[in-house]
Amino acid sequence: MRHVPGADTRTLKVDFEDDLAKALQPQAAYDAEKWLFVPPGYTEYRFILGTLGQRPLICAGVNPSTAAPDRLDRTLQSVERIALNNGYDSFMMFNVCAQRATDPDSLDAEMDPVLHRENMKAFRYLLSRAPHPVVWAAWGAVIEKRPYLRDCVREMRRIGQECGVTWVRCGPLSKKGHPHHPLYLKSTLPLEAWTPDDID
Repeated sequence: MRHVPGADTRTLKVDFEDDLAKALQPQAAYDAEKWLFVPPGYTEYRFILGTLGQRPLICAGVNPSTAAPDRLDRTLQSVERIALNNGYDSFMMFNVCAQRATDPDSLDAEMDPVLHRENMKAFRYLLSRAPHPVVWAAWGAVIEKRPYLRDCVREMRRIGQECGVTWVRCGPLSKKGHPHHPLYLKSTLPLEAWTPDDID
């Protein structure tokens, strides 16, 4: 399934707290006691998709595609396998940019400041759910698609410092020093300590 952005996110009412409140309610389409899906429906953006547990691994990709509860795409299937094989009981998929697009080349040319602000609220919320949050950097070379994506990571790094985040990666770094995208990683690979200090 493909998703090409069909609306300018600036025309949408984007409010993380409102979307989260709706997501925490019982859902007809999926088990809200198993899944956290914010917002709880298919739209032009997604803040969070993951399974609920006591020890979640937060995975940071670039931007969301078409996955949904009980309909994980291959990337999120890989994320879940790697999380479980590294001793986590759940995973939370977060993205540097919340705009939904199957092809990263379809991302907006410039950052939507409101969507970014609300996405950073979602990041803080995820970090607040764990006493010792672990964030798996998994954006791959796609981070180079738009200049503002690096700015997003810089803000995530700052927020992470405030919240005591442990950063990790999985698999070797790319030739340009980017952490590997999850899709083609073996589920048996260990997570290794890493920080996005060189994102500058």
